[in-house]
Amino acid sequence: MTQLIPEFVLDEAPPAVTAPPGGASDAVPDGALLDAYSRAVIEVAEKISPAVVKIDVVHGKGRRWRAPAGEPSGSGSGFVFTPDGFVLTNSHVVSGAQRLDVHLRDGRRVPGHIVGDDPASDLAVVRIHEGELTAAPLGDSGTLRVGQLVIAIGNPVGFDCTVTAGVVSALGRSLRSKTGRLIDDVIQTDAALNPGNSGGPLVTSSGQVVGINSAMIRSAQGICFAIGTRTARHIVTQLIRGGRVRRSWLGIAAQTAPVQKQIARHLGVAETGVLVLSVEASSPAERAGLAPGDVLVSWQGRPLGGIDDLHRVLTQDAVGQAAEAQVVRGKHRLTVRLVPAESK
Repeated sequence: MTQLIPEFVLDEAPPAVTAPPGGASDAVPDGALLDAYSRAVIEVAEKISPAVVKIDVVHGKGRRWRAPAGEPSGSGSGFVFTPDGFVLTNSHVVSGAQRLDVHLRDGRRVPGHIVGDDPASDLAVVRIHEGELTAAPLGDSGTLRVGQLVIAIGNPVGFDCTVTAGVVSALGRSLRSKTGRLIDDVIQTDAALNPGNSGGPLVTSSGQVVGINSAMIRSAQGICFAIGTRTARHIVTQLIRGGRVRRSWLGIAAQTAPVQKQIARHLGVAETGVLVLSVEASSPAERAGLAPGDVLVSWQGRPLGGIDDLHRVLTQDAVGQAAEAQVVRGKHRLTVRLVPAESK
């Protein structure tokens, strides 16, 4: 680990700083005067910046507001993570794009196309074809520690390749995606992010990308978030292979809701569960006999404390796999057999 604070000997006075006897030509090189923190940030910026791109987006007719024809109506950041031109960015940067213009660090502007997009994790993969490219290495976000130095690189409010630095403020945060699913194991940092930083890399002092910068709280200062690479690796693999992430589906509209205390105690279930609001026709839920007003309280013996717990079990692995769920219906507890289908 890079030592951020030089070790001082307290019982010795520091040497006096004097002008070099030979004039400016004998001056101490600037590099020798930089502290460890500065050197770490400089080295990361020089190593990773060539892989960082700006993505200009021209949206289609679905947007309420559009720029003049052919002009970008939004922009964000991304970074090349394979030498053959795969770029990682946020889903919300490229969502609804009619055209993508990718600006490389050396000034080239090349077209990009979306390989895969997953709004539930706010990640997307874009491909550009421009020969051998500088790629940023993906590290392991699971090795991060609170207080560790991290560097964010991106294109905030149009200022290309801006570098900010901070620390890991917290680990294991959760963000709500626009699909309603939670994105887990999110990194909180105080490295400054602004609109346009989305999709850029969050990097350790060793030059490893550990996060994809994704969000900030506009009403706060120094509270910013990045999606960890442990999540991103899993998502990216599926996006490159199939263009989407497979998840399972029951065909219900639902929300977290309480179970009456007396009923919960009588039936031996938790006091919160997943309230079924509506059931789609010909869905796995309808075939299992679920009805509006039912409260799902467990899945394969595991409690369902709310809608987020249900989302966590409805993964790719659950597609086509029969599962027993406990349901509270009125004052009774029922067991239903659900076979999730692949999400549409």
